[in-house]
Amino acid sequence: MDRKEKSIRYADLWLKEPEEHDFPAALDYLELLFEPEAAAGLVTQLRQAKTIQKKAKDLFRASRLPLLPRDNIHVKENLKKVKNKKKLSPILLVRGKERLIIADGYHRLCCSYYLTEDLEVPCRLV
Repeated sequence: MDRKEKSIRYADLWLKEPEEHDFPAALDYLELLFEPEAAAGLVTQLRQAKTIQKKAKDLFRASRLPLLPRDNIHVKENLKKVKNKKKLSPILLVRGKERLIIADGYHRLCCSYYLTEDLEVPCRLV
């Protein structure tokens, strides 16, 4: 990690609210795990939820998902966005029975972890 990445600040990295296209993406994923009506209900809840902050390392632990490699095309795209001073959208999360479900934002979460694992990540959690 280079010196510039270590000095990244929350305000430099994250948008305050999810982007509109994040919600249909979350719905597409959640429909794989839940019946369509239940998935749609979760997305409605995500739209209405308050944006909170959690550490990237804790989100990974709770989701039990692996950190994608830095050269993953989508992670690389997000790292490039940050380098070009474009902000990332908050992560959309659903509490599963045994693990946290990242409904949208897995690649953004991986990107933020590479920048600094201790920085707070904005997310919506239902």
